[in-house]
Formats: sequence, C-alpha cells, structure tokens
Amino acid sequence: MTFQEIGLNSDLLKAVADLGFETPTPIQEQTILLLAKQETDMVALAQTGTGKTAAFGLPILNSINCDNKTVQALILAPTRELCVQITNDIKNYGKYLKGFNVTAIYGGARIDGQIKDIKRGVQVVVATPGRLIDMIERRVINLNTVKTVVLDEADEMLNMGFKDDLDTILRETPDQKSTWLFSATMPKEVERIAKNYMTNPAEISTGKKNEGADNLEHIYYVVQGRDRYLALKRVADYYPEIFGIVFCRTKAETQEVADSLIKDGYSADALHGDLSQSQRDFVMKRFRSHTLQMLVATDVAARGIDVSDITHVINYNLPEDVENYTHRTGRTARAGKSGIAIAIITPKDNGKIKDIERIIKKKFEKKEVPNGSDVCEKQLFNLVHKLHNVEVKDDEIESFLPAIYDELKELSKEELIKRVISEEFNRFHDYYQNAPDLNIVKGSVDGAFGNSRTTRFFVNMGMMDGFNINSLKEFLADAVKVHGRMIFNVDVKSSFSFFETESKLVDSFLTLNTNDVEFNNRKISLEVSNRRMKEGSSDGERRSGGYRAGSGGGGGGYRGGEKREGGGGYRGGEKREGGGGYRGGEKREGGGGYRGGEKREGGGGYRGGEKRESSFKRPRTNSANSEKGNSERGSFSRDAEKSGGEAKRSFGKSKF
Repeated sequence: MTFQEIGLNSDLLKAVADLGFETPTPIQEQTILLLAKQETDMVALAQTGTGKTAAFGLPILNSINCDNKTVQALILAPTRELCVQITNDIKNYGKYLKGFNVTAIYGGARIDGQIKDIKRGVQVVVATPGRLIDMIERRVINLNTVKTVVLDEADEMLNMGFKDDLDTILRETPDQKSTWLFSATMPKEVERIAKNYMTNPAEISTGKKNEGADNLEHIYYVVQGRDRYLALKRVADYYPEIFGIVFCRTKAETQEVADSLIKDGYSADALHGDLSQSQRDFVMKRFRSHTLQMLVATDVAARGIDVSDITHVINYNLPEDVENYTHRTGRTARAGKSGIAIAIITPKDNGKIKDIERIIKKKFEKKEVPNGSDVCEKQLFNLVHKLHNVEVKDDEIESFLPAIYDELKELSKEELIKRVISEEFNRFHDYYQNAPDLNIVKGSVDGAFGNSRTTRFFVNMGMMDGFNINSLKEFLADAVKVHGRMIFNVDVKSSFSFFETESKLVDSFLTLNTNDVEFNNRKISLEVSNRRMKEGSSDGERRSGGYRAGSGGGGGGYRGGEKREGGGGYRGGEKREGGGGYRGGEKREGGGGYRGGEKREGGGGYRGGEKRESSFKRPRTNSANSEKGNSERGSFSRDAEKSGGEAKRSFGKSKF
C-alpha cells in the first residue's frame, strides 16, 4: 500500500515524496487508515525508528484547518531534543500547506520568542510539559480549541515525574478531543495513563510489548568494575568504524567518561541535563554530522535523538529500569538497518541480563573482551580496506610522484607494503602488547578477594597517618611507579589499611619493605593478606603496633582497630565526640554514613570495610527524574581513572 492509497491530501503527498518516502511503515499505515475513518482515542505501540512521528504527524496535518490560526493539535514530549525533532519533522511534512504554522515550546530557550510565535498564530504546538505549564500560567496560550492531543513517549514523561503537569495540561483542553498515545514500551504506568486520560481507545501494535528489534544483535562483556572504562576503549578500538551512543546512569558519570575518552584521543562528547541548550545543540550538531564518533549520554538527554546510521549502542551501565533498555537500543537498527547493542557488566549484573532477555524476548551473546591481538588484527585490516578503496587524485598527485618513486626505488613491492602497514600497525602493537586480559576469571565475583589475578595487601598506614582512599592510592602508586588504576578495593582503617593489586605486581610492592620507604618518619610495612578483613576479626590486628580488633585497652577496647580511652571510645576507627560519633571510621552525612570505614551511597553502604554491592535495592526510580529536578539519581563509582590508560595511547589523536 502506498501513501496515495491511504488517503493523504496532495500537499502532504508532495512533501512525503520530497523526503523520499514511498510506502508507509506498518505503524504509519495502521494509524493513518484508522484515523481517516473515525475520530477516536488511540494507543499505538511501535519500536523506536519505525516512523512514529509521521504516524501521528501526517493524520494531524491531513485534517488541519490552515485558515484557522488557533491551536488545533498539541503534541507533548518528555525532552527538549525530542520536542525539537518532532517540530522539525512536522515542518517538513507540512511545508506545502499554505498558512500552516508549528512551533516548539521547551525550556532552555528564550521564552519571549516562543510567546511571539504563539501570538502570531499556530495550528500545532509541540511542547515539553514544564515550559507549557509556564505558558499556561502566564496566560499566553489557549488550549480550549485543541482537537487532538498526542502523548509521545508517555512512559518516559511519567517516569520523569510529569504526572501532575499532565493533569494540569489536560484540564486546560476540551473534554471532546482525541488523545493519541505513542510509545515503544507499554509498562503498567502507561496502561494507567490510558485508563485515566482516554475513553475506549483503539489499540494498534506492530510488535509485542517491549520486544526488541529483530535486526539488532545483543552482546555483553563481563569485567571487573574497575576495568569498565578500559573495556569501553577496547570495544571502540575493536570496531574501527563505530558510530554510536554510550549510555551512562548519571550526569556526573556521563561527563567523566566523555572527558576520559577525549583525553585518550577519541572523538567523543557528553550530552546530559547540566548542559545549556546551546551546548546541547552544538553537541548534537557535531554528532549528526558524524564529526563525533561516540556520544556519551544519559537516558533522558538521549530521548528524541533521531540520527541515521548509528552502528552501536553501548550500555556502560545497564539502566536501573530494565524497560529503558528498549529505549536505549532503539537508537540503532532503525528503518530496517542492523545494529549492535553492547552491555559492559560486572558479575552482579548477570541477573539483570536475564530480566532484560525476558522483556525484549531476545537472547544476549556473552563474548570475551577483545585482547590486544584481536584489536590489532581488526585495525590492520581496516587500514588495508581503506587503502584498497582510497580515492586517487591523479592530476593533483602527479607532480609529486617522480620524487616519491626515486625516494622509494630501493624498496620492493612487498617491503613497501610492509612499511606502509607497519606505520599504523606499530602504534596499536606498542599500545596493546602488554595490555591485560580484562575478562573475569570464571566463578569470581566483582571485586572479591580470591581472584587469582589479584592479590590483597596489608599496609601499616591508615587514617591516623592522614590517609584516605585517594591519597593512599596516590602515595602507593608513586612509590611503586605504577598507574593508580592498578590499586583498587582500598580499605582505609584508622591505623592500617588493605588494598588489592594485580598479582603480577606483588614483588614490586614488596620491594617497599626492603627500600625503607617512609611516610612522616614512619617506615612503610606491607604484607600479603590471606584473609578478608572483618570488623572484630583477628585479621584486624594492627601488626606493627600490637593492637587487635576487639581486645581491651584502658578499660575499653578496640572495634575495628581503634582504642577506647577512658571508657569511651571508637567504633570502627573514629572518635565519638560530644555524645555523637562516627561508626565505621567516617562521618555520617545527610543521614547516611559509614560503617566499617567506607561511605554508604544511595542508601546502601559498606560494613566492615567491604563494599556491599548487591545487598540492597535502590527504590525504583528513573534517572530521568533528575533531569527535571536538576539532579540524576543513582550512585556513581569511579570504575577507572580519568586517564584510562592500559599503556600510553600514542596513536590516540590520529585515530579518528
């Protein structure tokens, strides 16, 4: 069936032809045919990239009265990017409609210009809820003439906390109107909005609820948390032609990862809610023009990104709400093209992979993180392919060839090929020749003691010596001349500490004992620890000072390594002052706290100096909530140092 056969007017058909559309997608065909026959509420379920904007935009324009300058259709979208994208599409569809106007209303842009557009008269308004509420309160927009309301990405608007705003907006519209709901997923929240805001809606679906695209390959890699960033770089190098989006949970993590990629020579940038509208527009302009190869984004900021030919979607962290996985991966494999979705996970995320598989009805393929040899091979043959297909400008290069031939006359064809290839190959080989294996040893737990690749050390320095986690890492890394990334799972107690490093570095760290390294006139002493330290256990003994966790002293005792003095004391390593106190060695902030020496983050925490990574569940929230409230929920842990760096990336700046 063609667009002519489904009943579009001649002006729309002309615009559709200009855009290169010949036949409607399944969702477009079903919605246009349905809405041409009757005015009705409608729930339409379709995957991202299947033409949802045209599915509601063309029916709106097909019935619009261009002689009437009042608002006849209202389209609500959760984000600025999606709002702008929809507006541009509507403009393209309606460019031959005489007297037709559409405007976008969204935060982050000057409101006076948007007010002028409304006062000039528009038939279609595309808006984000927050800015539209502002317009309503200023009494500069009248919605009582609206005949059609479209809720695009309704599930995301609810997740972002716009329920009250939607109630307010819909109260401003007439009771006798058509409400159309479009979404890629259909969680219970969307079912509730259909029940509350719609009357006997027609249902259209081009696939099963939340099901993933058939032309999308799902891959996951399992690594230690500290190696997540290195795995991301390894993936980027393994796919030389990558053009993709890297999804992170929080704005802070998004900026951190983007900064690290840029520093390491990759063509990347960040997109998140803390950027101004002009900054976001600049980043998106670079991404759409393929100037950027990797866009690092939060879930909310990436909503509405409609960029063609995205090859990869990389989940640096899996989304907190597994249904958001469908939205993320919908950025690729669009319009019938294939794509690859990659998840970089730690062992504790295996259960979430199973949850996502059940929702999207697709299986993930577990793969090994590419090693140095794999990457070098991929890059080498990518170079060969480029050489084979390079455009030769004979006229421009002709004058230089005699001198070049003379310079290279002693080289045979084989020698010349080897040298050309080696110029690029040597860069990757030098970088990856000592690159570590990032794959998890089977049966190990992320960060758990006992991984044969890592060794746990005791050191006789702690908080009493002025150290915290970062300063101790810096001190040890400088003393042994290794990158700070090689020191992890640092557990700082009051008078001693523990840390882990790769087993191959054991001898290097033990040389500190024989080199008489000192700090503040105290000699550093390191030992290989055979047990995980727990509060009150014999492994908590301060070997250099004779203190034992739980033993008596001054009528009190030690709990976690600190002396109780005068019957008062310390529990976990810090003094209780004025009747208050610290439990676990660190200050409790904002009702959270530390028990056993480490910070509790996001309602979870550490007890006994070890991180609890899966012993609690965070309240079900979506990071999108934070875009509205200017902060994104979810904890952020530095999985890798900013500099990344398995070795100096000498080829970095020339890669892209």
